[in-house]
Amino acid sequence: MDKVEDINSIMQRLPHRYPFLLIDRILEVVPGETLAALKNVSYNEPFFQGHFPELPIMPGVLILEAMGQAGGVLVYNSLPPENKDSLFFFTGMDKVRFRKPVVPGDQLILKVRLLKQRTRMVKMSGQALVDDQLVAEAEMMAAIGE
Repeated sequence: MDKVEDINSIMQRLPHRYPFLLIDRILEVVPGETLAALKNVSYNEPFFQGHFPELPIMPGVLILEAMGQAGGVLVYNSLPPENKDSLFFFTGMDKVRFRKPVVPGDQLILKVRLLKQRTRMVKMSGQALVDDQLVAEAEMMAAIGE
């Protein structure tokens, strides 16, 4: 297991920036296998202005995006040094399920597992948890671009 990575380390690995960088910290990573990340959900997030003002709920597609970003860091940490400049693009999602709403004040723990990796394609499973309760899950496929 590698050490915890902070936001500066994440920004070196992902091209995303505010307001679309959706992970705050990498809690643990086993390159080529698993990764756990943290997203602090704050009422100050721009999407809460319209989703929904009286009942703020994190949009499910953003939970999936956060899961995908965690997967991107896992793949980055699993690549050989000569491929570290590659971008990752979602190509598909299967078995997507939303179990509970995510609201301001929650700490979203994102767990991803590498299921298959080929030269330019990866398949991962992901789970999003709040207080150890499953709130969302999916299988995600991504292409490794240039």
